[in-house]
Amino acid sequence: MSIKLHAFTCGVMTGPAGHMMVGEAGEITFPVPAYLIEHPKGRVLFDTGLHPAVRGDIGNRYGARRAQMFRFDFPAGAEIGARLEAIGRDPGKIDLVVVSHLHFDHVGGNALVPNATLVVQRREWQAGMEPDAADKRGFFAVDYDLGHKVRQIDGEHDLFGDGSVVCLPTHGHTPGHQSLKLKLDGGEVVLAADCCYFCRTLRERRLPYLVHDRDQFLASLDKLEALERQGARIFFGHDPEFWRTVPQAPALVV
Repeated sequence: MSIKLHAFTCGVMTGPAGHMMVGEAGEITFPVPAYLIEHPKGRVLFDTGLHPAVRGDIGNRYGARRAQMFRFDFPAGAEIGARLEAIGRDPGKIDLVVVSHLHFDHVGGNALVPNATLVVQRREWQAGMEPDAADKRGFFAVDYDLGHKVRQIDGEHDLFGDGSVVCLPTHGHTPGHQSLKLKLDGGEVVLAADCCYFCRTLRERRLPYLVHDRDQFLASLDKLEALERQGARIFFGHDPEFWRTVPQAPALVV
């Protein structure tokens, strides 16, 4: 059985480097990834990138703080729906979206895959549906409370029952952040998302400025390191240097 993995750049963001790794100065420009996993039993997206609204006045959608913090390079055609169509995949026929977490650069494209079922850690979804908790965590329901079917999971979850696509809890960045572990022909891959922004996050244990739970975050990095020692290749969440080494769709990643 062969699992196919495609990588998409769904926009680029620029913001304060110290926000993403304590002690860094200046700004950093970083990619917004999304992934398509094609399994014999279904098509899965891991995250959906940005919403097209960021091309306009994002303050109206996400508030003044994010409008002041980030700049976006998000041309027409960079949104997940267009990325899928460009390789001949129908956005209306995506079966599942594995939601790493509910921040706007990871669920902004959910509206463009209207028939998918969201797969999300229960504790993350509960935080996202509680207005005070959502506001505290920087979650915006306009991106994810759209009427999709939602599958709430607790801990590790084998999507297809064969060990090839497994949701991996990596809490700390947010209450219920999760990564995705894949068994591909070329070896094991872990799509880390924001439990590990950069390679340096893992190597130096330098966390973002704001985290939900520091101890959980560090434990998640320990989990990634252990998987790496066992041979897994880690796909860092927003690392621009690493991302330049990742083949973009329509090429296969591995």
